[in-house]
Amino acid sequence: MATLYLVFSHKITPEQQLEAEASLGISHIEKLPEDLQTLFSNVPPELESLQEYLQPLKNWLAERVQPQDFVLIQGDFGVTFSLVSFCFKNNLGIPIYSTTQRESVEVPQPDGSVVMQKVFRHKRFRRYEP
Repeated sequence: MATLYLVFSHKITPEQQLEAEASLGISHIEKLPEDLQTLFSNVPPELESLQEYLQPLKNWLAERVQPQDFVLIQGDFGVTFSLVSFCFKNNLGIPIYSTTQRESVEVPQPDGSVVMQKVFRHKRFRRYEP
């Protein structure tokens, strides 16, 4: 059975976990350690290059991820591109992302106004393609 490595800023939802187990054959889910989660979620916008900044994340992935595993990568566009490319180049699992369906919900307010809310519902995981 495969492991799902979470490289994103959110918590996995119960729907995502169920689908990962059912459609991907996931038996274990591993989150980033707290220090790497902080690094991933707080990319300094003033950095010209991300290569040195991302090295701790790349080292963590290289030490753990096996070819049959899955790596859920979603976040800053440059970070995502770099980590997905790194996984492909080093045969580190199967990089995936979560797809959602956006629904608009009208919420009537006591003053007669209406607030529009966007609700995102997980639909499926999709593989990144090189």
